[in-house]
Amino acid sequence: MRVLFAIIIFVLAGTGTLFAQDNELQLAMQYNTNGEPQKALEIYQKLFKQNNETYYSYYVNTLLSLKKFSEAESITKKLIRKHPNVNEYQIVLGTVYTQQGSLDKANGIYDDMLKNLPADQMEIANLANQFYQSTNTDYAIKIFLQGRKLLKNDELFTYELINLYRFKRDKVSLTEEYLNFLPTNPNFITQAESNFATIFEGEADYALLKSALLRRIQKDPQQTIYAELLTWQYMQQKEYDLALNQALALSRRQNDEGNSIYELCRTLTTNEAYDTAIRGYEYIIAKGTGNPLYVPAKIELINTKNLKVTTGKYLPADLLGLEQDYLALLTEFGRNNNTVFAMQKLASLQAFKLHKLNDAQKLLESAVAIPNIRAELLASCKLDLGDIYLLNNQPWEATLLYSQVEKDFPNTPIAQDAKFRNAKMAYYTGDFTWAKGQLDVLKAATSQLIANDALNLLLLINDNVAIDSSGAALKTYARADLQIFAEQPAKALVALDSIDKKFPGNSLSDDILMAKARILIQQKNYTDAVPLLKKIFDDHPTELWADDAVFMLGDIYENHLDDKTNAKNWYQKIITDYPGSLYINEARKRFRLLRGDKADS
Repeated sequence: MRVLFAIIIFVLAGTGTLFAQDNELQLAMQYNTNGEPQKALEIYQKLFKQNNETYYSYYVNTLLSLKKFSEAESITKKLIRKHPNVNEYQIVLGTVYTQQGSLDKANGIYDDMLKNLPADQMEIANLANQFYQSTNTDYAIKIFLQGRKLLKNDELFTYELINLYRFKRDKVSLTEEYLNFLPTNPNFITQAESNFATIFEGEADYALLKSALLRRIQKDPQQTIYAELLTWQYMQQKEYDLALNQALALSRRQNDEGNSIYELCRTLTTNEAYDTAIRGYEYIIAKGTGNPLYVPAKIELINTKNLKVTTGKYLPADLLGLEQDYLALLTEFGRNNNTVFAMQKLASLQAFKLHKLNDAQKLLESAVAIPNIRAELLASCKLDLGDIYLLNNQPWEATLLYSQVEKDFPNTPIAQDAKFRNAKMAYYTGDFTWAKGQLDVLKAATSQLIANDALNLLLLINDNVAIDSSGAALKTYARADLQIFAEQPAKALVALDSIDKKFPGNSLSDDILMAKARILIQQKNYTDAVPLLKKIFDDHPTELWADDAVFMLGDIYENHLDDKTNAKNWYQKIITDYPGSLYINEARKRFRLLRGDKADS
């Protein structure tokens, strides 16, 4: 019984000691947090004397933070003598020498460890990890590379080395590691591309990758993964023709159906490399009607031609050629629920570019009558048909279609779009009271874009009707706005220029400037749009269109006039002068990218 009592007393005493040590450890850590390392050191020293191994790391790290190198060296050497096979103490001793400035001593220790590295995969990985944990990336890499030699396997430790090279931003080594790894692990190509895009900083880095790939392709021309990666490299450098050429060469060699070409062409279209994308789609179409990508490629070819024509400066002949392409597509595949999308695009081309309103109206009327159309596509066609009715002086038909779509898709963005078009139709036709009722609801729409547009239009109406209850000047402006929507700039300008003559003292000066700027942008005349937008900012800095004008200036300078400095300055004005603007987040993002920040910063 006495023995049992003695054991209980011993256990309780030990528990009490551990509890006290834990409290002291917490106190020391709090001292360090509070910036009082000397007080923490005194506690760690006491704890270290009680239990060397348990409290060593706390003690030695605090010694190093206080630059007490001799004491740190002394206690570490004692533990090395006690535990000669524990690598941790050797690495810490090297850290002590490094922080002391004795790099030769530190490297001597590390080199001995490297020389005596055991031929054991687990031990090699553990030692490399200890070096990494001590922020010694260089020796972690050396350990892994030496481990490959000892184990006679160059495929070992690939993942670890890739991560270390990424961390170190060693672009040359990362490139070589991936190029060695990918041939037997092609599924990792997307990861490789993502990592390259993260650490590569300019043309020199991509040139490095290109040179390495060309050497590999020359040495092993049958290895397709290098050709795929070279295509990606060309895309990053916006060398779109070279990217397609590389992809076409690979497709011909493999005699495939062209899936990779199809996906590449979609990316090329997104990057506005329309001519190159067209060439790629034509390659797929040339494979014949038996190719499963024949129909999708033919569709995307015409869509890409549409984008090329309508987003650039074009001649009437270009529009007519595009119209014939759509008509040929509908002749080849028929007018059915699979080709309604083409009918919709053709109708838009005819209505807004060729101004063939009757042809566009008939085409969309036949499209919406086709059975089994996907509900969202049918709604989109009805909304477009409503727009064409409006342009073709049939506002009653237009409002019926808009209202029908709104009813069929309650509480959805489609319904909000339909409601907004109805409100704009009322505005265009001078029924400002009804338009205001609709816009007042829409300013709280879940779609931020519709909500902002609705609020802008509501403010435009309220501001001008408050000054002139008849809204006579605003009605003329609304008619001009409708002509801009219809892409009839000459008619719009006549109406805009008549406002000041007919209604002197009106409050539409900034609105007229914005309308004229929109016309010039519609005509791709960005240079002449700039002074009009600047005048809005200079003369009307607190009015409705001020932040729109500022953001539009940034966009024009960035994407059309290739003046990054001016673009950055205008985006900064949004951030500093209009923090409540709808454009604030996009302006901040573009400003940071132009300033040179990383995309993920």
